[in-house]
Amino acid sequence: MRKKELRVVVAFDTTTQALAMEEAGKEAGLNGRLIPIPRQLTADCGLAWSEPVQSRGEMEQLIREKGLEYHQIVELVI
Repeated sequence: MRKKELRVVVAFDTTTQALAMEEAGKEAGLNGRLIPIPRQLTADCGLAWSEPVQSRGEMEQLIREKGLEYHQIVELVI
């Protein structure tokens, strides 16, 4: 079982946007990954991007640059 840690979680309303974030994140060398939406959040597509909190600024900049649409960005212990 993974050790729980504080992460930045981006929830998406569409699977298309979640997959676009996965592609952009991998191309940019981010350390995040797609995960099932945590129970604490709601989003229509059921997917979220989980990223270490240390990379939040870089991740948010990438989201802006790529024009990705998201439901919310929060910090959660997961």
